Amino acid sequence: MSVSRSFTAITEWAANAPEDVLTRLDIAGRPPSESTIRRTLARVDAAVLDQVIGVWAWLRTRVVDGRRVIAVDGKTLRGAKDAAGHLTHLLAALDQASGVVFGQVEVGAKTNEIPLVTDLRAAFDLTDVVVTADALHCNRATAEYIVGRGGHYVFTVKNNQRALRNLLKMLPWNEIPVSSSIGGRDHERRERRTIKATEVAGGLGFPHAVQVLQVRRTVTRGGRRSVEVVYLVTSIPMVSASCGLTCGYATLSGPWALGVRPK
Repeated sequence: MSVSRSFTAITEWAANAPEDVLTRLDIAGRPPSESTIRRTLARVDAAVLDQVIGVWAWLRTRVVDGRRVIAVDGKTLRGAKDAAGHLTHLLAALDQASGVVFGQVEVGAKTNEIPLVTDLRAAFDLTDVVVTADALHCNRATAEYIVGRGGHYVFTVKNNQRALRNLLKMLPWNEIPVSSSIGGRDHERRERRTIKATEVAGGLGFPHAVQVLQVRRTVTRGGRRSVEVVYLVTSIPMVSASCGLTCGYATLSGPWALGVRPK
């Protein structure tokens, strides 16, 4: 599908569009001219348009085992700069089941993604929604906000939460059985992921955390093997995590007691 990158290109597209397409766009008679399209788009409030499109997209998201799973992620747009020459950075909300982006906010050069999560979520009902996010958003305020709105979170834990990560690393993972194992292979690369999960009744000091996960990725490429261990924390109880809500890693089930080998 071609993309129109100028007002002239949009005008040419409209002039050549099939009649049924113009009818669906409520265009009757002669298609609008380049100057009409330019003046109309210049008068559009981009923020309001983004909100309207976001609500429309939200209604087309899918439910997975009774829950919506929404990923929050930031991306820098290649080649897009503001008046000061700074690259444009957006924080977006993406429905994991359908791949639909239903909301995004611009991250200014003098701020960061963290305080904008609440702005991004404010227009949507988070009841029973699972929000997944990378380590940047693993903080107490964001956790409290999501749970306070009736949702759940799944956060990656890295060294920006060093004390929490060290606590997770010290859990008796050797005594916890593997909950799931996933393997993938192509001609040059083989990957194996194993997941362990355990419930936590308390002691993490992180708001509403009731379950932690250890994801071990072993990648073999060209005879060389690398291992990466990632920790996650979530407010979803294990008895409720029967669907793949942990960033798409695997299906989890069965309650494990912290540090106790299941019978």
